[in-house]
Amino acid sequence: MPSSRARAVGLGAAIWAGLAASLLGSPARGQQAVQGFAVERSYPSAPGGGWFVMDDLSFGGGLGGAVEWTTGYAKDPLRVTDGVTHVAVVSDEAFTDVGFAATYDRFRLYLNLTAPLAIEGDQPKTAVGGYSFVGPSLDLGSHPDTLSDPRVGLDTRLYGGPNDPVRLGVGTQLYVPSGNRSDYDTDGTYRVMVRALFAGDVGLLSYAAQVGAHFRPRDDAPAPGSPKGSELLFGAAAGMRFPLHGAPNASLIVGPEVFGASAVRYLFSSSATECEGLFSGRYQVPLAHGQFRVKLGVGAGLDPRFGAPEWRTVFAVELSGRGGVEGRPLQ
Repeated sequence: MPSSRARAVGLGAAIWAGLAASLLGSPARGQQAVQGFAVERSYPSAPGGGWFVMDDLSFGGGLGGAVEWTTGYAKDPLRVTDGVTHVAVVSDEAFTDVGFAATYDRFRLYLNLTAPLAIEGDQPKTAVGGYSFVGPSLDLGSHPDTLSDPRVGLDTRLYGGPNDPVRLGVGTQLYVPSGNRSDYDTDGTYRVMVRALFAGDVGLLSYAAQVGAHFRPRDDAPAPGSPKGSELLFGAAAGMRFPLHGAPNASLIVGPEVFGASAVRYLFSSSATECEGLFSGRYQVPLAHGQFRVKLGVGAGLDPRFGAPEWRTVFAVELSGRGGVEGRPLQ
């Protein structure tokens, strides 16, 4: 039989071992799993809007419309860190989008259907700041999401004509939840955006700007890199128009866009604000009753966090009919 002293030593060792296991194990049990959200921060303009994110407000005339196909890729759109651990939760994101718009006089109604082609990230569960992250693994072959938050929008030009130097308008968009939060392509909630739009053409210069609000119910603060409620939207663009010799009436517009969002409760704090730049060019040629456009943009996150990617590329093809486009009434 063991002595009383031996039993006491054994009991003490067991108590210390239990305390150590409890202390070491408590962070793992206390980690909160991040469920995922819509990581994309580039909110595109309406079909026929001219720029990739800004809107030129150049629609007009009688009944018309536009159809646009867009595809793009973003590198590292979501990276989170607690200062020690760095995780590329979403390292690669590719998508395609088809948009349809109907225009009449100063009004435009449109629908955008976005489908993710691939969304990939770090697969092992990783703890950052007390939260555990698991990267998505989505592709068309093995784990597709058919649609990602389709949106319906309505824009109205309040001041100016399709080719005036100053055009003012307002727009609203409704995002309908679709997809899986774990794939980082949806918030799982309805979202609404309201924007004031500014645009114009002065000589060979085209410009556009916006300011607005994104009513986002998803608020996952203080999880790193997660949505923090409703946001302020901002952005501006400017480009030069270059007539093309040998292609009558065709032109090339080249210039930058800068856009971003900041959570209202943490306005312009570094942990809740993203800003991105996109340098784009668009070739456009008038048709008998419309206009054809090809657009290409490349850019990077000016503050690459909170959904702004390390770099991005976007390509689009657009066909518009009747109405006024790019500040030039169609004949």
